[in-house]
Amino acid sequence: MRILLIEDDQLIGDGLNVGLSKLGFIVDWFCDGEDGCEAVFQAPYDAVILDLGLPGKDGLSILREWRSKKRKEPVLILTAQGDVDQKVLGLESGADDYLAKPFALAEVAARLKALIRRRSDQMEPVLMVGSICYHPETKTVTKNGKNVVLAPKELMLLELLIMNRNKVLSKETIEEKIYSWGDEVSSNAVEVHVHHLRKKFGKEVIKTVNKIGYMLGEV
Repeated sequence: MRILLIEDDQLIGDGLNVGLSKLGFIVDWFCDGEDGCEAVFQAPYDAVILDLGLPGKDGLSILREWRSKKRKEPVLILTAQGDVDQKVLGLESGADDYLAKPFALAEVAARLKALIRRRSDQMEPVLMVGSICYHPETKTVTKNGKNVVLAPKELMLLELLIMNRNKVLSKETIEEKIYSWGDEVSSNAVEVHVHHLRKKFGKEVIKTVNKIGYMLGEV
């Protein structure tokens, strides 16, 4: 899951960037409102964490611009403790949820997952594809009841395919979803991850659609 983080406080931003990355999220972090506002048009984000007090362009202005341009990414706004007016304005401007500072990393992660599930209509605690079971909350996978250990990118790719089970995803789309701008991506990275998943689950788990991309196969 790729997250856009717009936060100018270095301590908070660094904590969220590092912490969410360790929990399996791909995070693109911007400190300036203008740059952060533009970023949502440049990459496919699953959700946004948006501070309201930003240099360049404030969070409410960013949010209103996105919604006026029909951007539908779920937005979790960050507000000062007890600032009710800001929370109300944020929600009225199109935010989906809010958190008051200070907050716990675990709560941020839980709220992001809830927003993403709500948007994707994936409310099941367990997603099943044939004999494969994926547990979104714990990021664990089993096949025929036995745990299967996946590398981080393999897990992200499997999750992406399961949550888009009826869609063909191009190689470019997959790269944009599982890598951030700062990552170095080899030309055959996606093919390598597909190969590893097929070795662990069977060749039929991922279907190659010629000259288009990949989709979840019949397992």
